This record gives sequence, structure tokens and C-alpha cells, in this order.
Amino acid sequence: MVQQELDGSTPSQDESRITSKSGYFVGVDIGGTNLRLALADSDGTILARSSTSTVGVRDAALIVHLIRDGVDALVTELSLSFDSVLALAAGAPGITDPNEGVVIATSYLMGWNNVPLRTMLEDACGVPAAVDNDVNLAALGESASGAARGINNFVFIAIGTGIGAGIVLNGQLFRGNAWSAGEIGYMLVPGTSEQPAERDKPGALEEMAGGEGAKTQWRNRWHESRTSLPEDALATEIFDHAVEGNVLAQEVLELSARTLAYAIHNIWLVLNCDLFVLGGSVGLHQALIEATGRVLATRSNRAQPRLVGSLLGPDAQLMGAIFLAIETAKTRVLAAAS
Repeated sequence: MVQQELDGSTPSQDESRITSKSGYFVGVDIGGTNLRLALADSDGTILARSSTSTVGVRDAALIVHLIRDGVDALVTELSLSFDSVLALAAGAPGITDPNEGVVIATSYLMGWNNVPLRTMLEDACGVPAAVDNDVNLAALGESASGAARGINNFVFIAIGTGIGAGIVLNGQLFRGNAWSAGEIGYMLVPGTSEQPAERDKPGALEEMAGGEGAKTQWRNRWHESRTSLPEDALATEIFDHAVEGNVLAQEVLELSARTLAYAIHNIWLVLNCDLFVLGGSVGLHQALIEATGRVLATRSNRAQPRLVGSLLGPDAQLMGAIFLAIETAKTRVLAAAS
């Protein structure tokens, strides 16, 4: 269980009721282009999952409706009753207040502001719910059953369309005073724009090293005489092309890796974490991991952080959400008992 993984504590008798096979838990990953759900047992084993497009869907009420429909479909698929679902947890991209269950502001893909998502989910689904930043949940997933299992201090960096970080210090998620710790997409590093980021727009680091940033750098350099890839190639396609030896693609890969390595180095200087885990559709590309590692190796002769790819891959957020749902159910049981 999550609590045991993070601090070594033993479940009480009341908590043990939640660890029986009698109930199930739902994890939700809300993305700017896809909504993913997974239903799991009390061990965190995923039994069923679903995915729905959210392209063009920005209304939070519509997202909640899709989540309720998704939960209905999962329990029906497994021939379960809805009452067997004990709790649900969802991750949203952006700044989230987990105490109040409010999504303060999401990424530029969704544009949410001060959405009471936990209340909306509980009203729609009729079960205890919890919400957190999606990258925080990915860090929780990696801590519980992934690349950071047993590591008390680490940073999970998700690189997809943009860039975000989940920070674990002394075995606990660190969210900051305003819940915005880990919003490293706005970090200023050499070569990035010094102009303040506009509301709901990518930050300076994202413009250089995120998925959209790599695409922008590619378009700025692209010429049909230098590559067989189209001008609108994806970041992962560009990195694949770099591995194949294309010089133009290698320029973009090296720029992304160098910029990312500087950001990691700066974070490491402040936090001195044991480990950095790269995840996300772009961050998991082996060429980016290796190139970033090479740059990091040149920055310190005394010590340097260990850099690895996520073991959970695309499931990191879902697993973190599932473990948060389990913890939420346990908390409600203890509150009722007291």
C-alpha cells in the first residue's frame, strides 16, 4: 500500500478493511487530448481500463460526465456493481489544491481556472474522490511501484507536450505553499526566452525542450534539402531521425537534451536529490535520456544525479491515481471510525 511504501507504517484494523478483495478503485488521468481510466483492486492491480478523446473538450462538467460514463463502462465490463467502487482519484494537468480538491489552473490545452473537481466527481459518481496534479500522481506511482521505489528523495519529470515535475522529499510529495512546486516548464535556463510567459501559454523551458518546443525548433531549422521528415514532424519522430544519423534532427535533439540537462542540474543543486526519473511520451525516448545524461556527466566532477526512464511509462499517472484512491478510501474509513 502507498502508506507502507512511503513511511513503512502498518495498516490499522480499520485500514485493513480496505485491503480486502471486496472493493475496487478507479484512477483517472485527465489530459488535454485523452481521458484515461483504470479500475484496480486493493493491491493496485489494474483489471480494466479505457481511453476517450478530449480533443476540443474544455468544459470541466463534460469531462466529469465522461469520467462517470467511463466508470460505468469499466464496472459493466467486469460484471461488477457500481457500489463495489470504494473511491476515485483523478490527476489534472496544472496547479491543483489537493486539500480542497480544486484545480486552480490547468495547462494551456484546457484552460481551467478554480474548478471544484473533487466535489463535481463526488456528486457525479457518489464515491469519495481526490484530485491532484497529474505529474505529482506520476511521481507517487513511481515511488510506490516504479523506478523510484525505496527512494526518499527524487524528482519525476514528465515531458510530453509541455514539461512538469513531481518532487518527493523525505518520502513525501512536496507541492509548495501555493501548490505550484514542480512547474518547471516556466524555468529560465540558458538559451530560453526571458519574456514573462503569457497566461495559458507554454513556459520558457517548454519552448525549448518540451514536445511542442522540439517541434518549434525543428520548424525553425527545417528545409526539405536537409531531411526527409516533414516540417510538422513530432518530437519523437525527430529524435528517431536523429538516431538514424540525420544532422538536422541531431541538432534539435542536442538542443533539447542540453536545455533539459541544465534544468536538471539546477534542480539538483538546490534539492540534491538521489534520482531524476524521466517520463511522458517525449521524456521516455531513449535518445533524449542518453543525450541528457551525457550533458549532465560534464557538469560535475564530484557527484551528479542518477537519470533513468520511468518504469511505469504511460501508466505512471494512472498508478499514482489508483494508489491515491486507495489512500482516500482508507482515510474516509478512519474518519468514520473516529
